[in-house]
Amino acid sequence: MSVPLLKIGVVLSTMAMITNWMSQTLPSLVGLNTTKLTAANAGTLDRSTGVLPTNPEESWQVYSSAQDSEGRCICTVVAPQQTMCSRDARTKQLRQLLEKVQNMSQSIEVLDRRTQRDLQYVERMENQMKGLESKFKQVEESHRQHQARQFKAIKAKMEELRPLIPVLEEYKADAKLVLQFKEEVQNLTSVLNELQEEIGAYDYEELQSRVSNLEERLRACMQKLACGKLTGISEPVTIKASGSRFGSWMTDPLAPEGDNRVWYMDGYHNNRFVREYKSMEDFMNSDNFTSHRLPHPWSGTGQVVYNGSIYFNKFQSHIIIRFDLKSETILKTRSLDSAGYTNVYHYAWGGQSDIDIMVDENGLWVVYATNQNAGNIVISKLDPNTLQILKTWNTGYPKRSAGEAFMICGTLYVTNGYSGGTKVHYAYQTNTSNYEYIDIPFQNRYSHISMLDYNPKDRALYAWNNGHQVLYNVTLFHVIRSDEL
Repeated sequence: MSVPLLKIGVVLSTMAMITNWMSQTLPSLVGLNTTKLTAANAGTLDRSTGVLPTNPEESWQVYSSAQDSEGRCICTVVAPQQTMCSRDARTKQLRQLLEKVQNMSQSIEVLDRRTQRDLQYVERMENQMKGLESKFKQVEESHRQHQARQFKAIKAKMEELRPLIPVLEEYKADAKLVLQFKEEVQNLTSVLNELQEEIGAYDYEELQSRVSNLEERLRACMQKLACGKLTGISEPVTIKASGSRFGSWMTDPLAPEGDNRVWYMDGYHNNRFVREYKSMEDFMNSDNFTSHRLPHPWSGTGQVVYNGSIYFNKFQSHIIIRFDLKSETILKTRSLDSAGYTNVYHYAWGGQSDIDIMVDENGLWVVYATNQNAGNIVISKLDPNTLQILKTWNTGYPKRSAGEAFMICGTLYVTNGYSGGTKVHYAYQTNTSNYEYIDIPFQNRYSHISMLDYNPKDRALYAWNNGHQVLYNVTLFHVIRSDEL
């Protein structure tokens, strides 16, 4: 049941307090730390975001979540390395939790007093309304001439007070809700007090076993949640404004721990220089970079860096090249013989975007169009070492009508445009060879998207938007039945 929005803000204050407690206090009991993408202002990025997770081995990290009405476990977590259980630490943690609950209890008491005061005020108004309504009926029945002025005044007052009737009902409901919160906090405080008194009775080996069991279950949940269905895209976070209107930038989803390099490629043709920044901070705040010269210029903005190599479409050809960035040598080339190129089957924005290379949780993909498929999008799964095509899917979506596209968990998502109002409105599932039309809002802040790629490590979309390098968090829907854990 949804609670209506009130002028005095009781519901908002209540829910904000409970939400804050749920998001900060409860996760700390089991060592869970939530992460999300934030920005202090345009051009900055918080290092504690889901896009740039710090030290994932030190804490639980929740990347996304979703509601499920059938009581099924829906979560996305990355588990830390298993550590020994510290009895003293758990006791201290429990004490801190108890203190936070007590603080919350005090806050709810203040909220309760304020709610009761407001409720009394509205109840007095209710009594006034009942009295006025009675007088109104008397005046209406008498129809005496000398009471006409009084009749109009009372009627006007009734019209003024009548909208307060539903407000009164809302306050009554809110008062009950606050009482419920008080009871729940009192019960939780009692349970914690009893647990604190009896914690010495627990066997240390048993506690360690229970914690280990919980860690195993959560790790199993994390493994099952490797993939999911896209349900939402966050507002954009602008990392930097640089370069021309068109380009691409990325990080390596298979980079080893501590390798946070950023790769930057300005333009969509007649360029063969790739910039390497040591970290996202360097990319955001400085011009310190290393330049790599590719053996051939690239076409389009569909390049990816994957496991130390850059994969790109050679200029004015249907050839894909795998170039090792460490040795600066070509490791493999492969021709997509039937693929259109040089603006034959580009995205709607043009830019020789005929061949788009992508990466997701399942590996390396290439998206293009062919004459045989009437210019509609073709998806091919590639072997990242040999560039051999492992499997191909022919969709019915015309590539020239697509604004941009990206892969998540084996599903191709397509936007309906590249400028102005934009949304993700088409999805093709390679695991079932089926498609559906969807409606996921996508904020196009700078009005010209020329590159949009998903990074499975960050669970984020990297975009080049009219000379701005932008990040979007994504929400994936995961369903894990409780009997599977």
